[in-house]
Amino acid sequence: MAEEPKKGAPDKPVKVVKKAVKKPVPEAPAAAKPKAKAPKPARQAAPKLTPKEPVPAKPPAKRPVPKRALEEPKAPAEPEEPAPELPTPKPEKKEPEAKPKKVARKERKPAKKEEKPAKKEPKAKEEAEEEEEEHEARKKPELEDAVRTALRIRGLIASRRPTFYRQEWYRYKRLGLTWRKPQGGQSKLRRHLGYRINVVSIGFRGPKTARGLHPSGFQEVLVHTVHELKGVDPKRQAVRIAGTVGARKRALIQEEADGLGLRVLNRREA
Repeated sequence: MAEEPKKGAPDKPVKVVKKAVKKPVPEAPAAAKPKAKAPKPARQAAPKLTPKEPVPAKPPAKRPVPKRALEEPKAPAEPEEPAPELPTPKPEKKEPEAKPKKVARKERKPAKKEEKPAKKEPKAKEEAEEEEEEHEARKKPELEDAVRTALRIRGLIASRRPTFYRQEWYRYKRLGLTWRKPQGGQSKLRRHLGYRINVVSIGFRGPKTARGLHPSGFQEVLVHTVHELKGVDPKRQAVRIAGTVGARKRALIQEEADGLGLRVLNRREA
């Protein structure tokens, strides 16, 4: 039974609950609806493999017993007497069969090359070879011992002599490498300052006795004509033909010098 409300008790306030009304959602057009995907076919379960039953092993086949074993054993036979030996005929010697002779192949001889006729050398060359004379040593001067030592010392000084360059040769190409005496008033090279290059000076000179001599030891004499050969000493002096002399006159001077026994330092053969 429901309980009756007590008299004199205050009434409880009643709560009013508002229900939210859901608005209908407008449906999308039929074209925009996505196509429903076809359900994938279910995979078939692989059949479970059952273990093979063991095959019963066949009993081993019985081997047939040989007939000889079934037969009764025979008594050992008596040994028979050996038959008399007959003389064996000697084998006849067979003659060796004649081997077929090998036919020798014809050797092919190499074809002879046509020999080219040798070129005939000009007669002038043949005559020159025939007229070749033995090599004659060059004439040497008759020198004193003092002059020979001076020439040797001059060679040693020349080997250690430095090269002399022009002032500021490294700055201007037009100056070249030829030596020129520095003449500037404030030139450091003219004053022989130590941090500059070497300058031509008396200390680099060779001995006086060997000065002006040809390396062979001869004293050179410049010649322009045949008449200038007179008075030349063949023991101490040698001839140098001037550069202005022509070929015809040069040949005459060389012939005359050979006749006088003079050495020509700048000989030219035609």
